[in-house]
Parts: sequence; C-alpha cells; structure tokens
Amino acid sequence: MAKWGQGDPRWIVEERADATNVNNWHWTERDATSWSKRKLKEVLEGLVVEGEAGRCEIGDLKHVEGEASCNSRKGKLIFFYEWNLRLSWKGTVKESGEKHKGSVEIPNLSEENEVDDTEINVSKKKGEGDVLKDLMRTEGTTKVREALRDYLKALKTEFTLGMILPTKAPVGQEVATERKPSGSTMQDSVTPQSPDMVGVKIPTVRIHMRELFNSSADELYSFFTKKELVQKFSKCPAVIEAEKGGKLQMFEGCVSGEYTELVPRQRIVLKWRCRSWPDEHYATVALNFQDLAAQSELELECKGVPVSHEESTRQCWKKQYFEEIHLLLQQSKDNME
Repeated sequence: MAKWGQGDPRWIVEERADATNVNNWHWTERDATSWSKRKLKEVLEGLVVEGEAGRCEIGDLKHVEGEASCNSRKGKLIFFYEWNLRLSWKGTVKESGEKHKGSVEIPNLSEENEVDDTEINVSKKKGEGDVLKDLMRTEGTTKVREALRDYLKALKTEFTLGMILPTKAPVGQEVATERKPSGSTMQDSVTPQSPDMVGVKIPTVRIHMRELFNSSADELYSFFTKKELVQKFSKCPAVIEAEKGGKLQMFEGCVSGEYTELVPRQRIVLKWRCRSWPDEHYATVALNFQDLAAQSELELECKGVPVSHEESTRQCWKKQYFEEIHLLLQQSKDNME
C-alpha cells in the first residue's frame, strides 16, 4: 500500500474554494492516521475480560504502527488501513489471587482481511497463570475483535462525515430516495427544492425525519444543549454554547454551526454544516420535541443540504446522533436497574 502523500498526482485533486470536484471523477483523499491512533486507543484500552478463571484488563496500546486513509471517487468512499498493534494486559487468578501480565499482538489489521480473520496473538510472561492466558485467547480475543469492529465502524461513519464532495447537478434535479420499511420508528423523506442562496448558490434538498425515544422531551432536549451529554453520545470533545448566537462544534470539527432559536423542551433551530460543504454554506436545522404517552418524538427538518450530500447527511443524523442517543439512554436505564 502506498504511503500517505505518495499517490499519483494525476488522480489527486485538492478541494476547490467552492468544494466542487466535477462529477466526483477524480480522487479526493483524507488522511485518517492520527484520528485512527486516537480511536484505537479509545476502543481498546481498558477492555475488561472476566471468566471462571479470573479477571483480566487490557492496558496501554504499547505499539501502534501503520496508516489509514479514506478516498472518494465518483461519489463512493474507499478505505485503506494497515496496522501493527501491541497491547499490554494484566490479570488476577480467581482461586489463588496471583497476578500475571502479558501482551496482545495484532500484526496485520487491514482492509484485505475481515476482522474475524485477523490474526490476534496472546502471550504471557514466564511463570504460572496459563489459565489467564487461555482466558485472553478465548474471551479476550472476542473482546478485542469487537473493539476493532467499533474502530472500523467509526472510521466509515464518524471520520467520513461530509466527505463526499458535491457534484455538478442541474437545478430541479430529482433525487432518488429509498423508502424505509413499514413499521420503522424513523420516517424520512427528501424533497427537491430550489437552490438556497446561503453562501454559495448550489442545488439543495430538504430532509425530514422523525424518531421516537424512550425519554421525556425535556431529557431529549438536553442531549442537544448540554455539553457533557453531547460529548457522551458523540464520543468527542465538543463546543456547545446553547444560547441564541452560541457556537456549536462536534465530531472533531466535522460538524459546526450556531444556535439561532431555543425554546426549552420544545424546539431548537441551528445553522448547521459539514466541514467539506462549500465555504460559508449552512443548512437550517429545526428540531421539534414532543412528549408522548411513554416516549418523546423528535421531528427534524434540515433545509439547504447540498444535493450530493443528501445521503451522507441523513446517515449522519441517523447513525451519529439518533442511534448513539438511543444507546446512551439504554445504558442509563440499565445502570439504574
């Protein structure tokens, strides 16, 4: 695999001032190496493995060598990653209380192999305690594979927010959309509309979504206005100034904007954009909260989304906002029980 920055210059194009890569024909690249190193530490360090033999815990990511990048061409994302990882582990035998330590090595995590086929080697320092080594080889390996899947999922969703560049599309072009199966809690539709004169004149669409949550409208409102909750579900540092004119920044700067209207427990309106959208182009996002019998409903309307970003924007709200808030609410409920 070619090293970052050594791609054939005939295929690489820089983002233009208007963020246009005509027909998405040429490659655009984003280096994911630094981001990946932070994410790998986040998902792997601190993993706990328990069984009849005892308890083990993954320690520091001692060695991380490799690179990762994401490329887009003709509207499709292509991922390259190759990692050599070594982690420490320590554990305690349940019966004797003896403590032991060792390491976990992942010599080749890459796009060429499925996670289930990726080699994972567990070793232990000399002495007794093979029961812990066996525990790490079985349950520990399973936990590590789950963490690697979490990294790859984040690479393909969180890191790539707004990466697909807009294409040259005629005004009034119809946008094909997939209809969700009946019975889904989230209903969405996309309606073509005239270009919005917001920063740069480009064809845009309106996204409309509804989602039910197992919480009150007041609690759900807090997930969009309290910094500590935003950072919990986004798993990243955030800037949240929940007042009119206050700034918003999430997902390591991939999403930014400004609060323009706040009605506690009822409504939030934002100027909202992804980093790779045309300069100074913002969508208008309206979030309406409503208490139902045992749940609350969030209605989202996002006006002014660049046509070529319709799908990635919808997936951003579904995967990075809604699904993560659901998980956090469920975790809170489980902890209370």
